[in-house]
Amino acid sequence: MNRRNFIIGASAVFLAGCVNAKKRHLSEPQTAESLRLWPSTPPGGGGPVGPMKISKRGAVSNVSTPHLTVYQPENPNGSAMLIAAGGGYKRIEMESEAHPAAQWLSERGITAFVLTYRLPNEGWQAGAMAPLQDAQRALRLIRANANKYGIRKDKLGVLGFSAGGHLLGMASVRADFQSYSAIDEIDNHSAKPDVSALIYPIITLEAPYSDTSTAHILVGRHADEREAARWSVQNFVTPQTPPMFLAQAKDDPISNPMNTVIMKEACDKMHVPCELHQLASGGHGFGMGKPGTPTEIWPHFYRNWLQREGELS
Repeated sequence: MNRRNFIIGASAVFLAGCVNAKKRHLSEPQTAESLRLWPSTPPGGGGPVGPMKISKRGAVSNVSTPHLTVYQPENPNGSAMLIAAGGGYKRIEMESEAHPAAQWLSERGITAFVLTYRLPNEGWQAGAMAPLQDAQRALRLIRANANKYGIRKDKLGVLGFSAGGHLLGMASVRADFQSYSAIDEIDNHSAKPDVSALIYPIITLEAPYSDTSTAHILVGRHADEREAARWSVQNFVTPQTPPMFLAQAKDDPISNPMNTVIMKEACDKMHVPCELHQLASGGHGFGMGKPGTPTEIWPHFYRNWLQREGELS
């Protein structure tokens, strides 16, 4: 075996060991802390068995223990952000979406919390409600630990991508909805985000935009209009909805670009501050920007928005 092959082989063994032993993805900081969302079995019980699975592209599934991964900045500014990646509620795209976003935020002083949420089709008794339960619990858990991480309870936002955008969109507009019964003092905290950013999100599950993995898994391929409406974010926007930031490419083949337009219109109707950036091209799943496409610029718009909202100095 030559030196090059030895190094590659040794590196592969080391990295595989890190993933299996720590269940941590390669882009996570080595000092990342993990917080379990629930003290025991999540509401309703059920779920998959065995270790969490990580695909070659860094997407996770077989989530038996929903949790938060904490990215602590060197110089925290008091703001925090809950991040949920997409994957059509079939997987969670950690490597391409969640971890780069967390790194970007932490480099700017924002404490980032990456959410590993339950997937509805993995045997959970709570079904479609499981991810929303996790998102609401995560927001409360972050506020309960505000002093520990040096953050302010009124400086907690959300950043969601694709199906994660649907999840955190629902968390943003349905903060007062009781998705589970309180289990401890953590549930005394608010589950309402202070600001909300949704990137190429699934917003509506209603026709003619219902042919998505998100819709198929949450309500089924042939859901009636009432059920589809019950899981469509735009239908629950009120004047109390937090300020919104939206970004999407006009050539998105997965989430119809009308999703963000529909959300913008719903916010405008309720006089909720909302900023929409329609990018000329870039498709779907571009994370923090795809090199060589107009999507590279959206983090710049996002940073400016965060500054205006008081999340960045």
